[in-house]
Amino acid sequence: MIHFNKPSALAAMAVLLAGCAGTPTPGEAKARRSAQTVTQAFRPSGAALKLPELSADSSLGEYLRLAMLKQPRVAAAYYDWLATVETITVSRSLPDPQLTFQADIASAVTSVMPGLMQAFPGPGKRETRAGVATAASRAKYFAFESVVLQTAFAVKHAYYDLWFLNEKIRINRETLALLSDLERAARAKNEVGTVTLQDIYRAQIEQARLETGIANLEDFRAPLQARFKAALGLTAVEPDPPFPVRLESTPLDLDAEGLLAVGFDVNPRLKALEAEVRVARAALGLALKAKLPDYSAGLMLNTRSTPLMARPKAGVTLPVWRDKIAAEIAGARAAKDAAAARLTAGQIDLALDFAEQSYQFREASRNLLLLQSQLIPKARQSLEVARSGYLAGRIDFFNLIDAERTLLDFQLTEVGERTRREQVLTRISLQILGVRPASAPLLPRTGSETFLKP
Repeated sequence: MIHFNKPSALAAMAVLLAGCAGTPTPGEAKARRSAQTVTQAFRPSGAALKLPELSADSSLGEYLRLAMLKQPRVAAAYYDWLATVETITVSRSLPDPQLTFQADIASAVTSVMPGLMQAFPGPGKRETRAGVATAASRAKYFAFESVVLQTAFAVKHAYYDLWFLNEKIRINRETLALLSDLERAARAKNEVGTVTLQDIYRAQIEQARLETGIANLEDFRAPLQARFKAALGLTAVEPDPPFPVRLESTPLDLDAEGLLAVGFDVNPRLKALEAEVRVARAALGLALKAKLPDYSAGLMLNTRSTPLMARPKAGVTLPVWRDKIAAEIAGARAAKDAAAARLTAGQIDLALDFAEQSYQFREASRNLLLLQSQLIPKARQSLEVARSGYLAGRIDFFNLIDAERTLLDFQLTEVGERTRREQVLTRISLQILGVRPASAPLLPRTGSETFLKP
């Protein structure tokens, strides 16, 4: 027993019970600064930013900003990340102290001894746990960034689908008007007996086919508009967004030197896999520390004695279960190797995806050049020649309709290739290279990461 001044000892115990705060690790402090930066852009004061009001003249960037701020999937990923930031504090903190009580009773109570016990993890364990939590939080941030870019991709994908659907409808309607003119020409020639009713029927068949195709395209607009609305994060009860009147292409120079290498540095999926490797390495370090004992220390005070007597207490764990420790270490090593393998697989997949999409872009570009510079102009000239020849009685209606179909097919193919090229550019930009929209609520990039700009 140790003798103490009773008031001083009780005051010291009260201070201990009043609450303490730990010291943040460097990784925790950095994670909190990052969270504050993103919060200012995404959820200042816990509330959503004022959302842009869309109109038909709004730029595509305004649509993207609305989606990134309003899409609930983005909000869910953001709060998931914030939760892991708080986990760092929990991981590096000491366990809660334990209030103890002991009394000696014979024919009467001879001692009443309240006390406090505090457990202390072995050397370096708290710091290593904080390192594991910090790396896991970093991985969650890149998961959040991936969701932001995926949201932008969904908006642009639906935007291009809708825009080029409207182009297909426009081309079909122009062709339908042309067929009406051809039918009138066939009727005029039939009235003077130079052609049979067969030409009129053929024109009507083509018109009916086109009218049905236009109706199908018009009907297809509804699910595409619903997809566009959902990509923006708008609920079913909210009004439909106006569709922009201007087409905005994805600016991306695929001939830039070292483009894929920079994409390897900034792609959020790869960054998340890299962070998972760091998590596994830190977890292995923690498993290796399982050989170290944990400690506990405490103090009990006999409040019935004068002067006050104190009883120190101490304890230490005995890590004697060697097979358990060996299993923890082996499991952590296997998890580290698995994380490294997933990172390598992700890099291979990214390179393959980039190669395939780059080919798709080049193929679509070549096809567009052929269609726009040669096939469509020549098909249009061929139709004019066929129309003049039909009116002059030099060719039959079948050849005229064939020329009309050829021009229509080339025009629709051109729209399809334009759609494919824009979709490929969007995929390369957002999902492979990780090019951020200008208004993305994300941490600023540094170093070589700034090579890719929106």
